[in-house]
Amino acid sequence: MTESKQYDCSRGCTVEREDTGELNCTYRQGCCKLEVYDWLSGVAQEQYKEYFEVRFKNTRKAIFRNASGQSIKTGDLVIVEAANGHDLGIVTLEGPVVARQMKCKRINPETFEFKRIYRKAKLFDIEKWQEAIAREHETMIRSRQIAAELGLEMKIGDVEFQGDGTKAIFYYIADGRVDFRQLIKVFADEFRIRIEMKQIGARQEAGLIGGLGVCGRELCCSNYISSFQSITTSAARCQDLSLNPQKLAGQCGKLKCCLNYETAAYMDAQTRIPKVNGPLEFEDGLAYLMKTDILKEIMYFSYDPSSLSNLYALDASEVREIIKMNRNGVKPESLQTEPEPTAPEFVTAVGDDSITRFDESRKRRKKKKRPKQSLQNEKDDKSKKA
Repeated sequence: MTESKQYDCSRGCTVEREDTGELNCTYRQGCCKLEVYDWLSGVAQEQYKEYFEVRFKNTRKAIFRNASGQSIKTGDLVIVEAANGHDLGIVTLEGPVVARQMKCKRINPETFEFKRIYRKAKLFDIEKWQEAIAREHETMIRSRQIAAELGLEMKIGDVEFQGDGTKAIFYYIADGRVDFRQLIKVFADEFRIRIEMKQIGARQEAGLIGGLGVCGRELCCSNYISSFQSITTSAARCQDLSLNPQKLAGQCGKLKCCLNYETAAYMDAQTRIPKVNGPLEFEDGLAYLMKTDILKEIMYFSYDPSSLSNLYALDASEVREIIKMNRNGVKPESLQTEPEPTAPEFVTAVGDDSITRFDESRKRRKKKKRPKQSLQNEKDDKSKKA
C-alpha cells in the first residue's frame, strides 16, 4: 500500500512514496499551467527529434536539446543545463508540436543556442528536488518578513528553488524601482543559496498563483495567455459597458484581459452605425437617441428625452438616410410610421419542435356509446317496475 498521493499542480505532477521508501513522481497532464495539447502525439519527425519542451514551476518552461543519447519521451523527469549547476524539469512536449512552439516564440533552431538535457533524473535527484521544493513556502514567508524589516516597497509573490537546491528565484512585484542589493546579501546569509530576483507584473502574479474568474472558469492568465497586451477603458467604452472599476477589474486589480476579446467585433459594428450629434427631425417633433444595440445595429429613439417608456427602434441604415434627409431640409412624416427593424433571431438546430415530442402520448379511453335499442329497453323495464 502507498501513502496518500500529493498533487503538485504548480509543476504538473503527482508525488507519492512507496512502502519501500522509494519516491515516485509522475507527470499529470492537464494539471500544469499554460499546457499545450499535443495534437500530433505519436507522429515522428526526424528534424525535431532532439528537441523537447521542459517545464518547471508554474509558467516557466523552455525548449532544450537532448544531448544525453538516452531515449526521452513525454512525462520523463530530466536533468537539464542551468546558468549555475543543473535543474530538474518534466518533459511535456516532443515531436512536431515542439517546432510549432519554436515558431511561436520566434526561435530559429539553426542559430539559437539551446540548453542541453544531460540525462534522465535518478532517484537521488528526485529526492533532492523534493527537499528543495519543501523549503519554498517557508522561504517565501521569511523573505517577506525580511523585505518588510528593510522597509522595501515590494511584494514577494513566489519562490522557486532550482532542482539541485543551490539557487532560488524570488518573484517580486513593485510599482517603482527597488534597490535590493542589501536584500540579496541578507537572503544569501539567511538561506545559504544563490539568489536571483525577478520582477513580474500584477497579471503575471495572478497567472502564477491561479484561481477562478467571475465567469466560473480558470483565469486566462494561468490557463493559456503568455503575452499580456495593454488594456484600456476604451475597450469597455466601445462595448457600451458600465465603467465600474469593481466589475471591470480582475483578481490582479487590473482591467480584465477578456475585455479585448470582443473589442474588434464591436469596433467593426460601430463603423456601420452613424453618429447622431443631435435629434432627428420629424413632422410631429424631434426624436432623441436613447440607446443603441451595437451588435444588432439597432438604434432606439424617443420624443421625450427624459423618458425611456416609449422607444421606437430604427435600423442603423434607416437612421443614416433620415440624417441625409434632414440635411437637405426634408422631414419624414413620423417616427411612429417607421416599420420595426427585422433582427436575426436565434434558431436552434432542433427547430421549433416541442421538447415533449419524444414522450409517450397518453390516449384517453373513449366511452363506448350504447345502442339506442338497449336504452329504450331499460326505460321500459323501469316504467313497468314503477
